Amino acid sequence: MSSGYCLASRMRPLPEVRDITLADEAATTRLGAALAQHVGAGEALLLSGDLGMGKSTLARGLIRALTRPDEDVPSPTFTLVQFYEGAPPVAHFDLYRLEDPEEIEEIGLYEALDHGAVLVEWPERLGTGGAEALSPDRLSVTLEVDRAGRRAHLTGHGAWAGKLKELHV
Repeated sequence: MSSGYCLASRMRPLPEVRDITLADEAATTRLGAALAQHVGAGEALLLSGDLGMGKSTLARGLIRALTRPDEDVPSPTFTLVQFYEGAPPVAHFDLYRLEDPEEIEEIGLYEALDHGAVLVEWPERLGTGGAEALSPDRLSVTLEVDRAGRRAHLTGHGAWAGKLKELHV
Protein backbone atom coordinates (compact mmCIF):
# COMPACT_ATOMS: atom_id res chain seq x y z
CA MET A 1 0.00 0.00 0.00
CA SER A 2 2.82 2.42 0.71
CA SER A 3 4.27 2.00 -2.79
CA GLY A 4 0.95 3.14 -4.28
CA TYR A 5 0.98 6.18 -2.02
CA CYS A 6 4.50 7.11 -3.13
CA LEU A 7 3.54 6.74 -6.76
CA ALA A 8 0.49 8.96 -6.29
CA SER A 9 2.53 11.63 -4.51
CA ARG A 10 4.97 11.78 -7.45
CA MET A 11 2.25 12.24 -10.03
CA ARG A 12 1.69 15.74 -11.30
CA PRO A 13 -1.88 17.01 -11.25
CA LEU A 14 -3.60 16.76 -14.60
CA PRO A 15 -3.83 19.99 -16.55
CA GLU A 16 -7.18 21.76 -16.79
CA VAL A 17 -8.47 22.41 -20.30
CA ARG A 18 -11.04 24.98 -21.39
CA ASP A 19 -12.27 26.30 -24.74
CA ILE A 20 -13.65 29.82 -25.12
CA THR A 21 -15.31 31.21 -28.24
CA LEU A 22 -14.06 34.68 -29.20
CA ALA A 23 -16.63 36.42 -31.40
CA ASP A 24 -14.45 39.44 -32.16
CA GLU A 25 -11.39 41.49 -31.19
CA ALA A 26 -13.18 42.93 -28.14
CA ALA A 27 -13.82 39.40 -26.84
CA THR A 28 -10.12 38.60 -27.25
CA THR A 29 -9.21 41.75 -25.31
CA ARG A 30 -11.70 40.80 -22.57
CA LEU A 31 -10.15 37.34 -22.29
CA GLY A 32 -6.73 38.95 -21.77
CA ALA A 33 -8.17 41.20 -19.05
CA ALA A 34 -9.87 38.24 -17.36
CA LEU A 35 -6.63 36.25 -17.37
CA ALA A 36 -4.78 39.21 -15.84
CA GLN A 37 -6.91 38.87 -12.70
CA HIS A 38 -5.19 35.53 -12.02
CA VAL A 39 -1.57 36.16 -13.08
CA GLY A 40 1.09 35.73 -10.41
CA ALA A 41 4.85 36.22 -10.26
CA GLY A 42 6.86 33.30 -11.60
CA GLU A 43 4.12 32.23 -13.99
CA ALA A 44 4.30 31.87 -17.76
CA LEU A 45 1.49 32.53 -20.22
CA LEU A 46 2.21 31.00 -23.62
CA LEU A 47 0.33 32.29 -26.68
CA SER A 48 0.25 30.16 -29.83
CA GLY A 49 -1.60 30.45 -33.12
CA ASP A 50 -1.09 31.41 -36.73
CA LEU A 51 -0.26 34.96 -37.79
CA GLY A 52 -3.27 37.25 -37.33
CA MET A 53 -5.09 35.03 -34.82
CA GLY A 54 -5.07 37.66 -32.04
CA LYS A 55 -2.06 36.82 -29.88
CA SER A 56 -0.98 40.46 -29.66
CA THR A 57 -4.56 41.59 -29.01
CA LEU A 58 -4.89 39.13 -26.13
CA ALA A 59 -1.47 40.20 -24.78
CA ARG A 60 -2.46 43.89 -24.99
CA GLY A 61 -5.68 43.23 -23.02
CA LEU A 62 -3.77 41.33 -20.35
CA ILE A 63 -0.96 43.89 -20.01
CA ARG A 64 -3.33 46.86 -19.87
CA ALA A 65 -5.34 45.14 -17.13
CA LEU A 66 -2.12 44.60 -15.13
CA THR A 67 -0.76 48.12 -15.66
CA ARG A 68 -3.12 50.88 -16.81
CA PRO A 69 -5.83 51.03 -19.51
CA ASP A 70 -3.92 53.49 -21.70
CA GLU A 71 -0.58 51.64 -21.56
CA ASP A 72 1.22 51.67 -24.91
CA VAL A 73 1.64 47.98 -25.75
CA PRO A 74 3.45 47.55 -29.06
CA SER A 75 4.11 44.07 -30.42
CA PRO A 76 7.68 43.10 -29.48
CA THR A 77 8.25 41.36 -32.82
CA PHE A 78 11.39 43.36 -33.57
CA THR A 79 12.59 44.17 -30.04
CA LEU A 80 11.85 40.57 -28.89
CA VAL A 81 10.83 41.78 -25.40
CA GLN A 82 8.99 44.63 -23.69
CA PHE A 83 8.90 45.07 -19.90
CA TYR A 84 5.93 46.50 -17.96
CA GLU A 85 5.65 47.54 -14.32
CA GLY A 86 2.45 46.02 -13.05
CA ALA A 87 1.22 43.85 -10.25
CA PRO A 88 3.05 41.60 -10.93
CA PRO A 89 5.59 43.04 -13.37
CA VAL A 90 5.27 41.34 -16.76
CA ALA A 91 7.74 40.79 -19.58
CA HIS A 92 6.18 40.33 -23.02
CA PHE A 93 8.31 38.20 -25.36
CA ASP A 94 7.70 37.60 -29.07
CA LEU A 95 9.87 34.72 -30.24
CA TYR A 96 8.74 34.75 -33.88
CA ARG A 97 12.14 35.94 -35.15
CA LEU A 98 14.12 33.63 -32.87
CA GLU A 99 16.18 31.20 -34.93
CA ASP A 100 17.70 29.00 -32.24
CA PRO A 101 16.31 28.07 -28.80
CA GLU A 102 19.76 28.80 -27.33
CA GLU A 103 19.12 32.51 -28.01
CA ILE A 104 16.63 32.44 -25.10
CA GLU A 105 19.50 32.88 -22.65
CA GLU A 106 20.52 36.12 -24.39
CA ILE A 107 17.12 37.81 -24.18
CA GLY A 108 16.57 37.29 -20.45
CA LEU A 109 13.47 35.08 -20.48
CA TYR A 110 14.42 33.04 -17.41
CA GLU A 111 15.56 36.12 -15.47
CA ALA A 112 12.23 37.81 -16.19
CA LEU A 113 10.46 34.93 -14.41
CA ASP A 114 12.49 35.71 -11.29
CA HIS A 115 11.00 39.23 -11.19
CA GLY A 116 7.43 38.69 -12.34
CA ALA A 117 5.35 36.93 -14.96
CA VAL A 118 6.20 36.30 -18.60
CA LEU A 119 3.91 36.42 -21.60
CA VAL A 120 5.40 34.53 -24.56
CA GLU A 121 4.15 34.67 -28.13
CA TRP A 122 5.37 31.81 -30.35
CA PRO A 123 6.47 29.51 -27.45
CA GLU A 124 7.07 26.67 -29.92
CA ARG A 125 10.36 28.49 -30.72
CA LEU A 126 11.56 27.45 -27.24
CA GLY A 127 12.24 23.97 -28.61
CA THR A 128 11.33 20.58 -27.23
CA GLY A 129 10.54 20.78 -23.53
CA GLY A 130 11.19 24.54 -23.45
CA ALA A 131 7.73 25.55 -22.32
CA GLU A 132 7.72 22.98 -19.52
CA ALA A 133 11.11 24.23 -18.31
CA LEU A 134 9.87 27.81 -17.96
CA SER A 135 7.51 27.32 -15.06
CA PRO A 136 5.39 24.54 -13.54
CA ASP A 137 2.66 27.20 -13.20
CA ARG A 138 1.84 28.06 -16.78
CA LEU A 139 -1.08 28.65 -19.06
CA SER A 140 -0.96 27.69 -22.73
CA VAL A 141 -3.41 29.55 -24.98
CA THR A 142 -3.84 28.46 -28.58
CA LEU A 143 -5.91 30.76 -30.79
CA GLU A 144 -7.64 29.07 -33.74
CA VAL A 145 -10.31 29.72 -36.34
CA ASP A 146 -13.72 28.43 -35.28
CA ARG A 147 -17.18 28.38 -36.91
CA ALA A 148 -18.22 31.26 -34.64
CA GLY A 149 -15.07 33.30 -35.29
CA ARG A 150 -12.11 32.34 -33.18
CA ARG A 151 -11.58 29.97 -30.33
CA ALA A 152 -9.11 30.08 -27.47
CA HIS A 153 -8.01 26.65 -26.30
CA LEU A 154 -6.59 27.08 -22.77
CA THR A 155 -4.52 24.47 -20.93
CA GLY A 156 -3.59 25.24 -17.33
CA HIS A 157 -0.68 23.53 -15.58
CA GLY A 158 0.21 23.75 -11.89
CA ALA A 159 -1.54 26.69 -10.23
CA TRP A 160 -3.22 27.55 -13.54
CA ALA A 161 -5.21 24.29 -13.48
CA GLY A 162 -7.20 25.68 -10.53
CA LYS A 163 -7.26 29.22 -11.87
CA LEU A 164 -8.95 28.11 -15.09
CA LYS A 165 -11.84 26.74 -13.07
CA GLU A 166 -12.30 30.22 -11.52
CA LEU A 167 -11.96 32.16 -14.78
CA HIS A 168 -14.99 34.28 -15.71
CA VAL A 169 -15.05 35.75 -19.20
